[in-house]
Amino acid sequence: MTVSETTLVKKNCQISQPIWDKMTQLHTENMTNIAIARRLHISVSVVQRKLAQFQFEHDFTTLPKVLSWDEFSRNKGKLAFIAQDFETRSIVTILDNNRQTTIKNYFYKYPRDVRETVKVVTVDMSGSYIPIIKQLFPNAKIVLDRFHIIQHLSRAMMTTRIDIMKTFDTRSLPYRSMKNHWRILQKDSRKLSLNRFYSRTFGQTLTPIEVVQKTLNFSVELKFYYELYQILLFHFQEKNSKHFFELLEDNLDLVNPAFKTVFKTFLKYKTYITNAMELPYSNAKLEATNKLIKDIKRQAFGFRNFKNFKTIVK
Repeated sequence: MTVSETTLVKKNCQISQPIWDKMTQLHTENMTNIAIARRLHISVSVVQRKLAQFQFEHDFTTLPKVLSWDEFSRNKGKLAFIAQDFETRSIVTILDNNRQTTIKNYFYKYPRDVRETVKVVTVDMSGSYIPIIKQLFPNAKIVLDRFHIIQHLSRAMMTTRIDIMKTFDTRSLPYRSMKNHWRILQKDSRKLSLNRFYSRTFGQTLTPIEVVQKTLNFSVELKFYYELYQILLFHFQEKNSKHFFELLEDNLDLVNPAFKTVFKTFLKYKTYITNAMELPYSNAKLEATNKLIKDIKRQAFGFRNFKNFKTIVK
């Protein structure tokens, strides 16, 4: 049996063209296949068939001048690799794993002269991508993501505060102050509010700055690390790379293991952290894309088929 052709329905097709068009549109939105099927009153298999029709051709004749690299959790702890154009935020590729061999095999499909046009690659601080970036893009500067640099410092400060806090009795004022006001101690001191609030810990109305001063009076050690942490934040935010690294070198043998590990890492990646201070690039745009991917995964409860998942994201 054949179905006649009309302006709305193609020959031998039982679904009208406006439905197909709407299906295409809904695939670009944050909706699951089941949700699309219910909305259009069609079967899930039809929606999946439409999704499978999408094809993306890879152009191996050009690459963005600025690339952003990262990974995200794909399924059951497995990590997928993503590369994005920093300027346009368009996705260059998504690979089903983040192994170095997989990444190199993909980018080696681009001729060397094309890869040489890449000027900057932004990455996180894991360090695993740095060797292959040098191989793949010989002319590119590597920029470590500023957020992750600050995060490393923040974690060292957090660990130090907890270690010092545990030297006091849990019912004592120093312990409760360090525990209850930890967010204030972690924050950049230049961004502390001047507004007063009632502190249950101290039983009085204080400004965040006064809370910091009172808390630091309980421990000389905490005061040393807090001031060191704040000075490093200041030099980093003000892009004073010379003073930043001098401070690391001068205090390397004076700090505890938490800070020493961070300082050694920073000195190891000195060139790339300096690039992060001097160049206006970061992984912020790619992190926003990764957040969107997480939203898609949460809506869809995960995609068992990586091809379908990749199609939805792209």
